[in-house]
Amino acid sequence: MTSTPITLITGGSRGLGAAMALALARDGHDIVLTYREAAPAAQAVVAQVQALGRRALALPLDIADASSFPTFVERLRAGLAAWGASRLDGLVNNAGAGAHASFEETTPAQFDAMLAVHLKGPFFLTQALLPLLADGARILNISSGLARFTVPGYGAYAAMKGAVEVLSRYQAKELSNRGIRVNTLAPGAIATDFGGGAVRDNAELNRFVTSVTALGRVGQAEDIGGAVAALMRPGAGWITGQRIEASGGMFL
Repeated sequence: MTSTPITLITGGSRGLGAAMALALARDGHDIVLTYREAAPAAQAVVAQVQALGRRALALPLDIADASSFPTFVERLRAGLAAWGASRLDGLVNNAGAGAHASFEETTPAQFDAMLAVHLKGPFFLTQALLPLLADGARILNISSGLARFTVPGYGAYAAMKGAVEVLSRYQAKELSNRGIRVNTLAPGAIATDFGGGAVRDNAELNRFVTSVTALGRVGQAEDIGGAVAALMRPGAGWITGQRIEASGGMFL
């Protein structure tokens, strides 16, 4: 990494992405974050990062639209140039959306949406960003605890996250000649607005998650931000091709 690492976080305007941006900023990273529609929220995160003394830039991106990636890369390149930079030191593929439906009731449209957002998007965005990734850069693909344990109604979502975990290992192998490390971080149940905020707002669900979690509570966005920051530090440089779960010991 350079003395001032620059990290791109997709879906950084709220929830886990915003927590990741702030945790990395506290660790000395300049931040580029993407948003799909929530420009005011993204700019609020930019302001928070800047208040920590780091540079920040928010760019629009629809991770489900792979045809938009070349334009995004050019905007990113221009943004980096404005900072006097030309390379990214980190990439966190975080952007996502939930879908809750039983296996029997999942529609092709729901399945295709999960495929575009969680697998095709990160696959081809990372591919498009390879010329901007510095040798020795870190890539972190965000998965889910649901790829290890099962909760009915999340089959399509979890299947995509399982595929992401396999993809990460292939990327770690195929990009190793450039010293690029690739890992997967799999959060457990986190109290954010993801999935309609159920883990945060549904008291019964909150109690259930607490009861099956070794550390005795639901996760907070800051727990995942801290895990991302730890995996991006120089001391984690010998870790690649691994799945790390940050779930507080859910369903052990």
